[in-house]
Amino acid sequence: MVDSSNQTITQEAPPLDELKTGSPPFTSLVQQLTQIVGQANILYNADELLVYECDGYIVDKSAPDIVIFPISTEQISAIVKLCNQFNVPFLARGAGTSLSGGCLPIGGGVMIVLTKMKQILEINLRDRYAIVEPGMVNLHLTNALKGTGYHYAPDPSSQGSCTIGGNIATNSGGPHTLKYGVTTNHVLGLEAVLPDGSIIELGGPTAETPGYDLHGLYVGNEGTFGICTKAIVRITRDPESHRTMLAVFQTIADATRAISAIIAAGIIPSALEMMDHGIIQAVEEAFHFGFPLDAGAVLLIEVDGLEIALDEEVRQILEICESCNVREIQRADTPEERQLIWKSRKQAFGAIGRLSPSYCTQDGVVPRTRLPEILEFIEATSKKYNMRIVNVFHAGDGNVHPILLFDERDQEQIQKVLEASEEILEKCLELGGSVTGEHGIGVEKINFMSRIFNETDLDTMETVRNIFNPRQICSRDKVLPQHQADEKAGVVQSHPARRAPH
Repeated sequence: MVDSSNQTITQEAPPLDELKTGSPPFTSLVQQLTQIVGQANILYNADELLVYECDGYIVDKSAPDIVIFPISTEQISAIVKLCNQFNVPFLARGAGTSLSGGCLPIGGGVMIVLTKMKQILEINLRDRYAIVEPGMVNLHLTNALKGTGYHYAPDPSSQGSCTIGGNIATNSGGPHTLKYGVTTNHVLGLEAVLPDGSIIELGGPTAETPGYDLHGLYVGNEGTFGICTKAIVRITRDPESHRTMLAVFQTIADATRAISAIIAAGIIPSALEMMDHGIIQAVEEAFHFGFPLDAGAVLLIEVDGLEIALDEEVRQILEICESCNVREIQRADTPEERQLIWKSRKQAFGAIGRLSPSYCTQDGVVPRTRLPEILEFIEATSKKYNMRIVNVFHAGDGNVHPILLFDERDQEQIQKVLEASEEILEKCLELGGSVTGEHGIGVEKINFMSRIFNETDLDTMETVRNIFNPRQICSRDKVLPQHQADEKAGVVQSHPARRAPH
């Protein structure tokens, strides 16, 4: 096999199309993997693998052939080297909260689950960084920092279950992205196992390191550059104070006008979130927060910073909301009230189960001033496909999350979800936006890449990927469309648990 740089890559074994359950090669691979991690940390029976056939994007499903749970960088390196020896594809998985099929094992292979690598290795308040393993749950780091005067700023809506390693893979955002930035703004360095099994360190605990910003390049690679095994993350001083409000509007149009006006006034809230009528009903039924069930939309608005400046910012925000026909504004006067308001936002997705057996969350981006247009289009798409779509999203930076409700047991409904999603994302592009703000490309949006980037752009990205992953044996068929006929690693297709992607 030859990569794009014309360097010959020697295959250590022929493609293992014959790698079937119970075959000598399969048995040998399982035995050698078991020697690395122990019998308690490996799964390979079909019924055990069903749990790992998809992530949060349930439209496509494909089970791995082997699931393995390492506990150290050295074990991961040994596993990866063994996969190379057997020429079998592999990929990493954290908590499985990805919403774009980022940890979908296309063609099977070995899934390396990092949830047992969940330790905080160091917290350094003086130099403002923490070192964590990739399976560290985002919220657990936040809880560990409580009372120190510092926090880890990235807080995805799945904060209670998603992992730092997964956040790094997809460059996750969250409600506080508007002011504090996405994951890449908070990663100082990392350790990773490359797709050939070698171990590298990129960046470091200091803010500036000489040479190229390779750890910045690594963040957001969606697993195609290897497996992050350790992360050095920036911790941020807690703001002196907060002001948290819930503004209730009769219509989505009024709410979106308020969003644009707040930003236009030069105010940068730490969070500016919207929930529409459908989400309000679901959240109220589930948690009884006291939301008016006839409201068209609510905005969760939070500003933080120096105490002396916040009252003036709140005054301006109240005036703006009044000018946009706000019905009422609830203010959190205590930490408990603030926590309750945030609970209504963070648990919104958990309430959707009351509305539908299945749902698909999209992740488009539009300029803030085009929010009314994209929301009108989403409503029209809902009517066109006779499909309920509700919205909860990061309105401050134009990152919309239309949630398409359906029943995955009905193939016709699945097809409608795919068609409706494509039309919504096409509209985001038409309005000057993008098809993802924080969920990544994964397998779900891979066909959009050639609509966003020209052939030269894609060739450049492929060249960069091939430097890290020349055999494309790691996280195969993710992010970049197959616009070149490259030789692939052997594919395992045996397990009855596997269902081909639709």
